[in-house]
Amino acid sequence: MVNHDGDFQSLTIPTPARIFAASGRVPVSDRRHRAAENIFRLRTFPPEARGANVPPIHEQQGNSDVAEIILVRHGQANAQATDEASYDRLSDLGRQQAGWLGAHMRDTNPHFDRVLTGTLSRQADTARGMGYDITAQDPRLNELSYFALAHALEEQHGIPAPRDATEFATHLPQVIDHWARDRLEGIPERFDAFTTRITEALDEACHTPGRTLIVTSGGVIGMALRHTLGLENGGMAKVMLQIMNSSVHRLEYVHDMLMLGAFNATPHLDRPDRAHARTFV
Repeated sequence: MVNHDGDFQSLTIPTPARIFAASGRVPVSDRRHRAAENIFRLRTFPPEARGANVPPIHEQQGNSDVAEIILVRHGQANAQATDEASYDRLSDLGRQQAGWLGAHMRDTNPHFDRVLTGTLSRQADTARGMGYDITAQDPRLNELSYFALAHALEEQHGIPAPRDATEFATHLPQVIDHWARDRLEGIPERFDAFTTRITEALDEACHTPGRTLIVTSGGVIGMALRHTLGLENGGMAKVMLQIMNSSVHRLEYVHDMLMLGAFNATPHLDRPDRAHARTFV
């Protein structure tokens, strides 16, 4: 603005941030931003880098409702399988992946308030291979029935099952698309039912303060990220294609918001001599 002498003077605009500062209150957006900064600071650096006396995140936030959910995909299963039953067992490499991940977690941030898996053998065996006792097995955390869906897609729509990784990258989005649009008959589970059971289990974990380790499968993690990020079904399929065996995914529930903190992390495999263990199937 201009004063009576013709000189320019700065104009202080009473922005929301200044109003809240003057009142001593912190706006919700700023609280969420600070929470996100704290999450980044606490979870990006190992304990030795951030000090041994840093309290758990729910104590840092001063909010007992904060929950941290660590999702882990099971180790490599039977990659040669052609049905659900024969797929449901860890390979030798899958057991090694679980052991390496468990050792890494014990060296960094080992405590979990609860450890959950589905009822599938590959999920439970991965959790045990990591060195954790299972608190509960919840069938809502079981994988989608990919082989049954693929069979229905071929029988009803003439789309053949994939023969290699390249064909699988095209095939999985087609499976998800037909399934989500209710165009497959005679299948074990409808897409809406799959969506409901995953989101219900996730919402329960969000409202259980503390740290929850969930050892599950790629489709479940894909649906959890669809729920968290508001993805379309095509986006969920692309996310699923990138989820590696024994990978770690972190969700934070704070201020009534579910946020993604980490995706597809494999710190236990980030060594040249373990490059062969970075597997997708």
